[in-house]
Amino acid sequence: MAPSKVLTGQPKPTAISGVVTRRGLATRQNKEFIPDPSQKQNLFKDTRIKRKADASPTKDKVTKRSALGNITNAIGKTITQIQDAKKVAKKVTSQPVKPLTQTTANTRTLDKIVTSKQENIPQSKPKQSVTRAKPQLKKEEEKTEIPAPVIKALNAVRRSIEVEKSDESSLYVSALESLPEESKRLSRTSKDSAKLEAVVKPNNALNQEPEGEKSGPSDRINRNPCPVRKLPPGVSWDLDAENWADHFQVPQYAMDIFEYLKNREKLFVITDYMERQVCLSKWMRSLLVDWMVAVQESFELNHETLYLAVKLVDLYLTKVTVGKETLQLLGAASLFIASKFDERIPPMIEDFLYICDGAYTHRELTRMEINVLKVMDFDLGIPLSYRFLRRYARCAKVSMPTLTLARYILEYSLMDYATISFSDSKMAAAALFLALQMKDLGTWTTTLEYYTGYKLKDFADIVNVLNEGLHRKQKEALSTVRNKYSHKIFFEVAKVALKDKLEM
Repeated sequence: MAPSKVLTGQPKPTAISGVVTRRGLATRQNKEFIPDPSQKQNLFKDTRIKRKADASPTKDKVTKRSALGNITNAIGKTITQIQDAKKVAKKVTSQPVKPLTQTTANTRTLDKIVTSKQENIPQSKPKQSVTRAKPQLKKEEEKTEIPAPVIKALNAVRRSIEVEKSDESSLYVSALESLPEESKRLSRTSKDSAKLEAVVKPNNALNQEPEGEKSGPSDRINRNPCPVRKLPPGVSWDLDAENWADHFQVPQYAMDIFEYLKNREKLFVITDYMERQVCLSKWMRSLLVDWMVAVQESFELNHETLYLAVKLVDLYLTKVTVGKETLQLLGAASLFIASKFDERIPPMIEDFLYICDGAYTHRELTRMEINVLKVMDFDLGIPLSYRFLRRYARCAKVSMPTLTLARYILEYSLMDYATISFSDSKMAAAALFLALQMKDLGTWTTTLEYYTGYKLKDFADIVNVLNEGLHRKQKEALSTVRNKYSHKIFFEVAKVALKDKLEM
């Protein structure tokens, strides 16, 4: 670009600010001024005045600060006295002392050493002040605790100085006198220690065992002995008795817990609601469940979260009529609630909005969450078939591939609308029986009847419904569950051959 013309009558622009605007563009002159590096510091010099501390010395005077000098003013004198005493002790011990049977010249030199040492030792307080403080010093000697290095230094001084044998002029007394009052208060007296022991002993006595009853870890477990149960004839084992020492399986309450869950199934009955849902169909519900399984797999949620979310959807649709546009919103809100209830680290609300492809807003999802919780009366302790299945499989002591096959049958039935009205405990028993039949592992045993509380005739119709659902060819849009359990992680149980006839 050609340099801009400058009129002769106008002053030339400065070298630093050589910017000329032309047609709205800012350009810089070709001849730029490069300042001298020595003068550049003056241009950017800070003109602010630095503040000084109130006690800072002037420039002429230089003060030296001693390390650990002014920590406490109270014990400064005692430290200097002990340091001087250590110097004197080193001088005396460095010179060899000859026995007293030597000549008089040697004794004179010893006297000179002793007298010179006495001059260097700091003078103690007058006798009057010491004698007045005698009764107080005896009490203080009981209260104070002098550090071990100080006592060693004082003992060395005592051994080297045999002249100072009186208690009135000893360094020990002077060190006690110069100790601060705060350290005396903080020091623990014999009375305080006796009180502390009186308080601690009863507390320790509670934890201690009486003599003759000391026991090891194995004996402590026996304090809660396993009760002897009379099992019905034909029951192979008592699972709770075998795991009595495992507190995580709560064997003391396992039977009562699952009996309580079976009784609560009456509170969460799902009826045939599709007649009242004008805008929905069974196929749309199956698509929603298939999408929820994909969300559970992508977010790596627990299986209990999936089962609870499907239950919330069915219970909500039983009582409220929903449009076609809000069906996916109901599924996302149910997963959001279930993840809060079952997950240790639930996904954020933004994650659920993202998997819905931005079809709903933050406010719409929160409003649906509130509506679901109100309809459920905030009671989320719903008995789930997945929990029953884990209990029944543990009681039957089946292998992990067999349990995974039963899980596949149970999860595949979530898309089947014909199974919504069945009891969850019976659904678990039917799925386990069908898995045993597909693996050729026998039929329903007495042990399973004892732990589940059901006989084969109680859930035979459910077994037929589950088997028909497996034989039914699903469309490609509902292939999430089958693809999930076709993986090696799940032992490829979806590829197990189906049974045409069951041994009922």
